[in-house]
Amino acid sequence: MPDQDVRLQHLKVWLDEQLAVLFAAQGWGAVPPATLTAASSDASFRRYFRWEGAGRSFIVMDAPPPQENCKPFVDIAFLLEKSGINVPKIYAEDLERGFLLLNDLGNQTYLDVIDSENADELFKDALQALLAFQQLPMVAPLPSYDVALLRRELELFPEWYVKHELGIEFDAAQRTLWQNVTELLIDSALAQPKVLVHRDYMPRNLMLSEPNPGVLDFQDAVYGPVTYDVTCLFKDAFLSWPEERVHGWLEDYWQQAGALGIPVQSDFDDFLRASDLMGVQRHLKVIGIFARICHRDGKPRYLADVPRFFAYIEAVISRRPELAELDVLLLSLRAGANA
Repeated sequence: MPDQDVRLQHLKVWLDEQLAVLFAAQGWGAVPPATLTAASSDASFRRYFRWEGAGRSFIVMDAPPPQENCKPFVDIAFLLEKSGINVPKIYAEDLERGFLLLNDLGNQTYLDVIDSENADELFKDALQALLAFQQLPMVAPLPSYDVALLRRELELFPEWYVKHELGIEFDAAQRTLWQNVTELLIDSALAQPKVLVHRDYMPRNLMLSEPNPGVLDFQDAVYGPVTYDVTCLFKDAFLSWPEERVHGWLEDYWQQAGALGIPVQSDFDDFLRASDLMGVQRHLKVIGIFARICHRDGKPRYLADVPRFFAYIEAVISRRPELAELDVLLLSLRAGANA
């Protein structure tokens, strides 16, 4: 896009200036010839580039205002770094223009390398970082996962998936079912003990790094339900695990969290129920987000993972009779979409 090309030229000028300052301050001599290549992009408007030269590498974030705001990333990175979590070190920042110069945590995410053989080891490290995250005192000026935020997220499902993807508007009966389901999910989330919540703690945002893992994409952190991140970790947008393995990993987490004084539910069955309902809230939200990314932003590839989320939801419905109304609603939507 032309406006992105203009941004990239501004970014390169800024980057040259910042690297000259950094190299001089570190006593590394002159800035060497280097390459700047696309490192990754995500479902937001952010882009990442990798600078490589003379054996050194850095990551440059381009987060265009007004769509993106770098300040939460900077603030939360500082908070997490103090607790020993491996997050990007910020060498330079221009918050007004949305440019950040970061250290390079590597080029392999958990999603790139995880498989059934190494999952136990990788998730063990991921849980250690999450437990450190959740032990942080809740003193930073971060928002809470309150009724308004939970409801706003849930409404992405009827607004973008039902209306834009299926081409359906809720009728009166469906709207009643939806309201009952959302009240149940919101009440369950609000009843949970609160901790610092990453909100996207999944293999795509964890880097194979030293110490492991490197943690990315934490700028939307809030204070909210204790089961949120651990549920997100094991019920991922891009890969699925057998239910019995997930159950075992959740139990490992629950035991460790309880031993560390993290305020998980005292009864494991209560924890599992809270995790199940929290997962359904997130899955409905993400289905809505993926539909929005397709229909608003022109990125249809995310819709390919929507069936995975419906499979997660259906597995929970099968063991949680309190979600019977959601089952009825989803069946009616399927019938309406096929009519």
